[in-house]
Amino acid sequence: MRILLVDDEESILVPLEFLLRKAGYEVGLAKTGEEALKALEAGPFDLVVLDLMLPGLDGFAVLERLKARPDPPKVLVLTARGREADRAKAEALGAEAYLGKPFATEDFLQAVERLLEGA
Repeated sequence: MRILLVDDEESILVPLEFLLRKAGYEVGLAKTGEEALKALEAGPFDLVVLDLMLPGLDGFAVLERLKARPDPPKVLVLTARGREADRAKAEALGAEAYLGKPFATEDFLQAVERLLEGA
């Protein structure tokens, strides 16, 4: 299973990459919305873990573009934006799950596993 982590914070990317690789996943990294879209063009991913607050193209725009693809990956939004309106917008754009920062690593891994079951 391939997972793309999209976040502009090293303090999030590094530990999540380690955690996912330890769990046996292939992991790609992107720090901007533009990098995320390029990574998705370069190869398929089963899951995208997406922050909403990114420099340049924000997470909502990335979500909208990737869900317009013929065979879109599942998306777990992982963000500090905890307002219900943000959650509703992400879900309306096609996100399968939404997890607020800060989060427990167990909750994160469970969400990833749930989304990848049967993928």
